Amino acid sequence: MTTLEIGKKAPAFKGNDQNEESRTLKEFAGKKLVLYFYPKDDTPGCTAEACDLRDNYHKFIKAGYSILGVSPDNEAKHKKFIAKYELPFDLLADTDNAIALAYGVWAEKSMYGRKYMGIVRTTFVIDEKGKIAEVIEKVDTKNHAAQIL
Repeated sequence: MTTLEIGKKAPAFKGNDQNEESRTLKEFAGKKLVLYFYPKDDTPGCTAEACDLRDNYHKFIKAGYSILGVSPDNEAKHKKFIAKYELPFDLLADTDNAIALAYGVWAEKSMYGRKYMGIVRTTFVIDEKGKIAEVIEKVDTKNHAAQIL
C-alpha cells in the first residue's frame, strides 16, 4: 500500500503524544525507531499488537530501538489505552491523518461490503540516519516483535 521504499528518507512528522507533548522524527536522529501505524486503540488486533511490543520491549531497548505507535485516536484515548495495558512507549494522536498520509498508510478499506477510509496497519523501521530500513505491511499482530527483530 505504501509507496515508501527501503533506503529512502523517512517523511518528517510532528504530532502530539498521549501527554499532549509535540513529538517529531528529528528527536530520534541517531537512534533506530519502530514507527507502527494501527487503526484504533483497544480493539482486539491493535491490543494484541501493542501488548506483543510491550512484552518484548526490553529486547527493543537492548537492540537500540525506540517505539512509537500512531493512530487516528486522540490523546485522551491513547492515555487510557496506555494505562489499561501498561504500555512502555508513546502513542501519537494523528487525528487529522497527516502522518498516515505522509507514510502512505491512509487508504480506502472495506468491511462487510462498506468502503471507508482508514489506516492500513503497517510498520516502518527507521535507521539512525532517518532512512527507511524496513517496511512491514503484513503485520502479524500477535507476533509483531519477532517480525521486527
